[in-house]
Amino acid sequence: MALQRKPRPLSPHLSIWKWGPHMLVSILHRVTGDGMALVGIALFTWWLAALAGGEASYAAFIDIFTYANGRLNALGYLFGIGLTFAFFQHLASGIRHFVLDTGAGYELKGNKLGAQATFFVSILATAGYWAFLLSGN
Repeated sequence: MALQRKPRPLSPHLSIWKWGPHMLVSILHRVTGDGMALVGIALFTWWLAALAGGEASYAAFIDIFTYANGRLNALGYLFGIGLTFAFFQHLASGIRHFVLDTGAGYELKGNKLGAQATFFVSILATAGYWAFLLSGN
């Protein structure tokens, strides 16, 4: 005779969880880390290939990420601003995770505020960094 077992409890389905900023920040931390690694390695490889390809190929690479013929190249700046935002978001959420690792910040209000602060800090830091770069200082 076979032994009958009680049915095991099921984990809650994703539709049960109420989404909050803390969940988004946790997911974005992983996405920005992976994104910076993948895009960064591709850009670094492209830069090395352009450098090895000679003066003309390096100038073409630089034109994509700077002013070309006196006009702004939006694609290069889009990549630059995106990578900068990813860096600052990853940094801010990493600091938040470090604080959580100490055992602090798990109260609902503090956790939500800390998650929202990562967005505020990363947007502010990205805007400040690019304002400084474009000001010519």
